[in-house]
Amino acid sequence: MYYLEAQDVVKQYGNHTALNGVSMQVPKGCIYGLLGPNGAGKSSLIRIINRITAPDEGKVFLNGRESTADDVFNIGYLPEERGLYKKMKVGEHIIFLAKLRGLSKEEAIQKTRYWLKKFDILSWEDKKVEELSKGMQQKIQFIATVIHEPDLYILDEPFSGFDPVNTELLKTELLELKAKGKTIILSTHNMESVEELCDEISLINKSKVVLNGNVKEIRSRYRKHIFKLQVAGDSFDMESELYSILSQSVYKDYTEVRIQRVDDEASNSALIQEVAEKYEIISFEEELPSMNDIFIQIVSQKEQ
Repeated sequence: MYYLEAQDVVKQYGNHTALNGVSMQVPKGCIYGLLGPNGAGKSSLIRIINRITAPDEGKVFLNGRESTADDVFNIGYLPEERGLYKKMKVGEHIIFLAKLRGLSKEEAIQKTRYWLKKFDILSWEDKKVEELSKGMQQKIQFIATVIHEPDLYILDEPFSGFDPVNTELLKTELLELKAKGKTIILSTHNMESVEELCDEISLINKSKVVLNGNVKEIRSRYRKHIFKLQVAGDSFDMESELYSILSQSVYKDYTEVRIQRVDDEASNSALIQEVAEKYEIISFEEELPSMNDIFIQIVSQKEQ
């Protein structure tokens, strides 16, 4: 059973179809990437899951049952359009949002202090939001998203505005939430983060799901049989029916070569054996396409 499931969701705004029969299945306790170019329909789907809007057709299920209005109290939502009251003090603001999520005043105060200490920003508790940098405001928004400890988190471009240090901090927090069995939907254009964090993804383009599945399996499915190897010596000059040479670079003690297998029937072992008969192989690895490469390839194909 999936923790979250969307079935044949359709959403139209006038003559524009934002979602056209979109389905996805999100396992419990995973980080699930929701990908797609701007205007593809991701935000429309997120709003429906959050019950901000309703689908024209289709249904959303949580824990095997159709979602209800009360489910919003068990969702942590970080919208792409940040919304903090700039004149409020940081601590008061987090407590206010925590109470809206159902926490008592005492619980809200306690957990606000906990998260401010954890992010090493307790000294900002009495500062007004408008005094904070964009990245600091992002931290406050994230705290407000997780403070009520929901089971489902929906994060829309969570790394926007973060420097590399704080990006790593947020990644660590997401992995900790996953380790606790929480389910996370991550909508982002940061493909490196997708490869690093996500277990599964759905790619939406022009209102339809055009790719979904396990990240590792998808990268393997789109591989182009390109290999990078290092051999001892200052050259690599070898003709073969198994592969073609794409490039090579000579270093002090070895030569690095990129080759592409051209014989679909040949195994990697056969390729290695042929090279090893003439050269000492220092390293050998397959180059799998990045999620960024796959994203561009699929979206470009759909544009044609």
